[in-house]
Amino acid sequence: MSVLKRVQQWATFARIWHLYDAAWQNPFYSAELLKKYLMGAHKPIYHPMNDCGDHVIVINSSDIALPGDEWKKRVYFHHTGYPGGASWTLAWELHKKDPTLVLKKAVYNSMDGNLQRRYTMERLHIFPDANVPSNLLSNISNQIKQLRPKPKRLDEYTEKEIQEFPKLIDLPKNHILR
Repeated sequence: MSVLKRVQQWATFARIWHLYDAAWQNPFYSAELLKKYLMGAHKPIYHPMNDCGDHVIVINSSDIALPGDEWKKRVYFHHTGYPGGASWTLAWELHKKDPTLVLKKAVYNSMDGNLQRRYTMERLHIFPDANVPSNLLSNISNQIKQLRPKPKRLDEYTEKEIQEFPKLIDLPKNHILR
């Protein structure tokens, strides 16, 4: 076997560590993307019963963005197992308690029907901010591209960019805004 083929085979079967920035991303769309890497569906050797998935480190999960009024209307169910132990928690309350849970539950639910999802979820590492332990950062070899670009805040634009931005109309100097 040639050296190139050996390296190619090693790369196919190895568990690769990926980094994903969840800032300003919809957790439900992100979950579908992350599921592909966790289960190994992006590899040529993928089979639903084959455990060939990779590790995924998600940063900035506290900055996720739900569409519309999903923060107020989406409800998460939990049951303790005891009589009367059912509870429903709104998304914003769950996110306030633990900023990683909304994304974690989205990824878990996206793998519905996967018999190995409990073990697959062990390869998902979610952090509320960019503070990741150095032993995990040293393993990362790939970055997953965000689904939508993170918008720039107005105070992040330079004065030159603001002046060069195309204007629809130029208001006269004596114009009064009401």
